[in-house]
Amino acid sequence: KGFDLREGETSPPKRYTSGSMILAMENAGQLIEDEELRSRIKGSGIGTSATRAEILKKLVNNKYLALNGKTQIITPTQLGELIVEAVNLSMPPLLRPELTASWEKGLTMVQQGEISEADYMAKLRDFVARRTGLAAGQSASYKLREAFEASRQYYPAVTEKRRAVRRKGGSK
Repeated sequence: KGFDLREGETSPPKRYTSGSMILAMENAGQLIEDEELRSRIKGSGIGTSATRAEILKKLVNNKYLALNGKTQIITPTQLGELIVEAVNLSMPPLLRPELTASWEKGLTMVQQGEISEADYMAKLRDFVARRTGLAAGQSASYKLREAFEASRQYYPAVTEKRRAVRRKGGSK
């Protein structure tokens, strides 16, 4: 009863601008399903209001992101995509806002005297040591090569630049 078929095309989501990215960083907690962790990050998000713009600036300066000076639209660079892929293959929790929220929870517990600063730092060191050990023991180079090859089509200028450098005997 009452079906209508309409033809249409979906449109991609709008690109992030520097302003919308800062707002997304501020509201990163909305992506967390765990109620307690979401409440921990709700007021803080990723970074602080004073550091979010600096985080973006550093990502652009390191060439992980490209910022269009006229439109302020942010796009990932090939290097940025490959770094995210490397982290996703080796330490996926680093890409999730839940990790930031759990760190905020730990800091709050230290502040309220529920755990000592030394205990909290020991837990952080243990986390970093375990994750680094896991990453060091993995050989994900073949998966990174696959990601690089898949991304090449979107970065033809980068690929051509590398070829030109190789033809001239450079090391890139």
